[in-house]
Amino acid sequence: MILADNEQKLKENLVSREEWMKGDKKGSCLFGQLPIFEDGDLVLYQSNAILRHVGRKHGAYGKNDCEASLIDMMNDAVEDLRLKYIKLIYQEYETGKEAYCKDLPNHLKPFESILSKSKSGFLVGDQISFADYNLFDLLLNHKVLCSASLDSFPTLKSYVDKIAARPKIKALLECENFKKLPINGNGKQ
Repeated sequence: MILADNEQKLKENLVSREEWMKGDKKGSCLFGQLPIFEDGDLVLYQSNAILRHVGRKHGAYGKNDCEASLIDMMNDAVEDLRLKYIKLIYQEYETGKEAYCKDLPNHLKPFESILSKSKSGFLVGDQISFADYNLFDLLLNHKVLCSASLDSFPTLKSYVDKIAARPKIKALLECENFKKLPINGNGKQ
């Protein structure tokens, strides 16, 4: 999303679950996992390293060291929630979805609180950061998982609407190829 919002072309090579399970691709990855991101000669394997790199490169890492540190903190908070989500999707979906959705408001409250105090409508500072793109992506996933997840969070709901309305993000979200992408590798959502 950050690349699309900054009019950067992305050549995406999707790996099917079947291809991944063969093991050849997995064996060629530095840490045995995807994604892989190539930017010229630079090859990165960790999602958050990729996010920070792209954030730095496209002015989405704050205006100074203090903002960058706050953005790191916010991204870590997003990742804490993402880890809970991933655990549900890949380990506890059948038995834990109801409890997860019931507890989700407790995990969304801090983001609602932070954004309700923001003059810009972003997590940190007066411009969008890589942490905003990360939170936006995760909130979209949660809207699919628990359709009413943002109903009691007007600021988060407005935040998602605001980012989704950015012209290049809107175009990406409406693109047929994007719509066809699975949310999770195991098909659960």
